[in-house]
Amino acid sequence: MTVTYEKVVYSFEDLCEDKKLLGNKGANLVTMVKMGLPVPPGFAVSVDAWKEYKRTGQLPEQAIEDALSRLERRMGRKLGDGLAVSVRSSAAVSMPGMMDTVLDVRDNSTMMDSIRKVFDSWETPRAIEYRRLNNISAEMGLASIVQAMVFGNRDELSGTGVLFTRNPSTGERGLFGEWLQGALGEELVSGRRTPQPLDEMKKMLPDAYRQLEEVARTLEQHFKDMQDIEFTVDSGKLYVLQTRNGKRSGQAAVKIAVDMAKEDILSQEDAILRMTPDDLRSIIYPHIHMPERYQPLTRGLNASPGAATGIVVFYPEEAAIRAKKNEDTILVRPETSPDDIQGIAAAKGVLTSRGGLTSHAAIVTRAMGKPSVIGASQLEIDLKKEQFSVNNVVVKKGDIITVDGDTGYVYTGALPLIETEATAEFNTIMSWCDDLRWIGVMGNADTAEAVTQVRRFGGDGIGLCRTERQFNTPEALAAIREFILGETREELDKVLQRLRELQKEDFVAIFKALQGMPAVIRLLDLPLHEFLPRDSKDSRVRERIMRLMEVNPMMGHRGVRLAITNPEIYKMQIDAILEAKREVEANISLMVPQVITLQELLWVRRIAEGSGLKVGMMMETVRACMRAGPLARAADFFSFGTNDLTQAVFSFSREDAEKKFLTTYFDKGILQDNPFQVLDVKGVGRLMETAIHWARQEKPNLVISVCGEHAGDPRSIEVFYRMDIDYVSCSPFRIPVAKLVAAQASIKDKREHKARLKTLTQQEVKC
Repeated sequence: MTVTYEKVVYSFEDLCEDKKLLGNKGANLVTMVKMGLPVPPGFAVSVDAWKEYKRTGQLPEQAIEDALSRLERRMGRKLGDGLAVSVRSSAAVSMPGMMDTVLDVRDNSTMMDSIRKVFDSWETPRAIEYRRLNNISAEMGLASIVQAMVFGNRDELSGTGVLFTRNPSTGERGLFGEWLQGALGEELVSGRRTPQPLDEMKKMLPDAYRQLEEVARTLEQHFKDMQDIEFTVDSGKLYVLQTRNGKRSGQAAVKIAVDMAKEDILSQEDAILRMTPDDLRSIIYPHIHMPERYQPLTRGLNASPGAATGIVVFYPEEAAIRAKKNEDTILVRPETSPDDIQGIAAAKGVLTSRGGLTSHAAIVTRAMGKPSVIGASQLEIDLKKEQFSVNNVVVKKGDIITVDGDTGYVYTGALPLIETEATAEFNTIMSWCDDLRWIGVMGNADTAEAVTQVRRFGGDGIGLCRTERQFNTPEALAAIREFILGETREELDKVLQRLRELQKEDFVAIFKALQGMPAVIRLLDLPLHEFLPRDSKDSRVRERIMRLMEVNPMMGHRGVRLAITNPEIYKMQIDAILEAKREVEANISLMVPQVITLQELLWVRRIAEGSGLKVGMMMETVRACMRAGPLARAADFFSFGTNDLTQAVFSFSREDAEKKFLTTYFDKGILQDNPFQVLDVKGVGRLMETAIHWARQEKPNLVISVCGEHAGDPRSIEVFYRMDIDYVSCSPFRIPVAKLVAAQASIKDKREHKARLKTLTQQEVKC
C-alpha cells in the first residue's frame, strides 16, 4: 500500500521552529542554525510522520531519501563514503535518556531501521513510566533527528562534553560541566569513562573553549534560561549538538530566576512565572537524596510533603517518650484520631494503613509540616505484637524506616535526606510575589507554635483557627470528656469553668504569637463522641459513646448544631476569647461551622451579642450556598470549607471513597483528578460561583475566602482567583506555594487584560 504524505520531513534550513512538529531538540537545532551557531547539518522526520507510522507502520521513505540526498550534497560526501549520521529522538517535552539513539549510521537501509527504532522506543516500558511519572501525554509523540556525525574521537584535538550555563545544584553563574578528550558523547553519558572538569578543555583547546563560552552566553540570552548544552570538538572545530533548558534543583531554580531578573535577562514578573510549586517545596521540606537508588517497601498516598527517617513506634505515648530522649520516630497506626495528637506532634513522620488525603492524619500532618504517607493498604499492622508486614517483610518496633510524603513511598532503613534553608533569593521571590498578588494568603493555625510558623512563612494572618484542636492536650481532653459525661447542672457548670480557663490560656498564647495579625477562630465543629476513647473499658464511657454515635457523623450532630442543643459550649468559647482579648489585644473574628439556615447564624449572633466580634460562617453545605443571599445579610464574612462541600456535592465519603473506588475511577478515566485534592470546577466550583454571585448582590463588599484543603492546591488557587475570592487560608508550609500561584495568577490576568485591550484597539483602528 502506498501512503501519500504532505510535508513531513524538514531540513534545519527550512527554519521551522514548531516544537509540536519537530520536538524540543529539533526546534532548538533549527533556532541555533538560524542564529548562525556551529550545528552539524541535518533534518527532522516530524511528529506527523510518527503519527502516520504508528497508524500504518510505514515511514515516508521517499521524503527521507530526498532529505538525505540534500544532506549529502551539503556535506560533499555520500553516506558510507566519508559521511555518517546519528539518529536521535526529539519530543516536545524533554525526556532525557528515555528513547533510543543510533550513532554512526553509514547506509540508507540502516537510517530507515534506525528511525523505526527511535519511533518504536516511544512505547518502551521506561518511556511509558517516565511519561506517567511526569504527566506527559502519550499522544504527544516524537520526531526523529537525522544529523551529520562529528567525531570527538578523531584525534588528540577532539573530544566531547556536556555543560550547564549555571550550576544546576546551586544556581551559581558560570560554566559547569564535564569533558572527555578523544571520545564520543555516548561514552560520556554512559559513564563508561571518567570525565574531566571543563577546565581541562580550557587548557587543551583554549580557542574552542572561548568559542564555547560565547555560545553559552548567546543561548542563555536567547532562551532566557539556564541551558544544558551538548557539544563535540572535531579536530579543533566546535560543534553544538543540542541545547535545552537545564534541569535544576529547587534552590538553583530560585537563585537563577532572581539572578536573571537582576541581570535584566528576565523581568520580575517573568522570574515569578518561571517558578514552579515543586521548586519552593524542595526548599521548605527535607527530601530523600537520589531516591531512585532505593527499592521501596510499599506505597500509600503522599499526604504531606517532605521525607522523614525514624524508629518505628506504634503508640503515641512512646513517640512522646522517645522525643524527650531526642530520638526520631515514625508513628505507625492503622489510622489516627484526636487521641493520637501528642504522638503525631512528637514523631518525625506518620504512616497509616487506612485513610485518605483529607483524613485526620493527613490534615493534621500537613498543618504541622510533618511528612506522612496515608492509606498504605498493603500494611498489615499488628498492634499487639507492635509490628507490621508487607509482602512477607516484617518490620518491628525499633526498626528504622523512611517515609516520603512527596511520592507516598515507604522504605526500610535510614535513607539520606537533604535539608535546605530559605535563601536570600527565596525571600526575594516571596517579596516580589507579595508586591504582585492581590489575593490574600493566610494560614491555618490552632496553636501559638503554628501561628509562629504562619508568620515565618509570611502569611497575612490566620484564616482558620480550629478550636477542637485545643482540646487535644491531656488536661483539656480530660475536661471535655468530663463535660460529655456530666449528669448534673452543677457538674457541667464546674467543668465549663475549667474549660473556659484552659481555652483562655490557649487564646492568650495565640494572641501573643499573632503580633498584630488578624485571626479567624472557628467555634467547635467536631462531634462530641470523637473526644471519647474508643477502646475504653469504662461502662459509663461506652454507654455514652453508644448514645452519641451516629451512622454518618460528618453529616450529624456537629458544628452549629451543637450551639443549638448545647449553647453553653459556644458561650464558654466566646467568653474565653473575650477574656483573652482583655489581656492581649487582638483582631479576632468568629466563624460558625456547618450553617444551613439563617436562623442558625442568628442564634449564634445572639450568643455573641455585645462581644464586638465579627461573626461569619463557613460555606460547607449545599443549602448554605443556595441561601447565600439571605445569609450574606446576616454574616460579616463567608469562608468556603471546600473539604465538606466537596463531600456534600459528590455524595462521597472522603475517607471511604479514596480507599475503595476513587483509584478505579482514575484508572478508567471517569474522574481526572481527586476532587478532595483539586477543586471540582464543574460541580463544586460552579456551586461556589453561584453562591458568590448571590452573596455579593446582597452585600458587594462581603469578604469571601476559602479555607479547605484546596486553599493550598496550585490549580485550585488559580480557579479561586477567577472567582474573585479575597483570600485563601492553608497550612503554614503551603503558604509560599500559595503566594507564588496567587502572584502568577495576577500576572497572567494582567497580561491577558492587556492583550484584550490591544485586540480591541486594533479592531477600532480597522473600523
